[in-house]
Amino acid sequence: MLMNKNSGPASGEAKLQYGPNGFRVLRAGQHVFCAASGTPIALEELRYWSVEYQEAYASAELATERLKP
Repeated sequence: MLMNKNSGPASGEAKLQYGPNGFRVLRAGQHVFCAASGTPIALEELRYWSVEYQEAYASAELATERLKP
């Protein structure tokens, strides 16, 4: 996870920029929402995302389903 100088402890939803090897915090927060299920995902638990669609996923299964052609 890459954090910029403006990111720090904050509550609520974070805004992230997803890259191939990590993500950059654009707006500080404690969680993001899964694009497939709507479930909140704590940043510490975030493991799955799409760089192309800039979306987070709560599990590998949800990511796979969401990204099927």
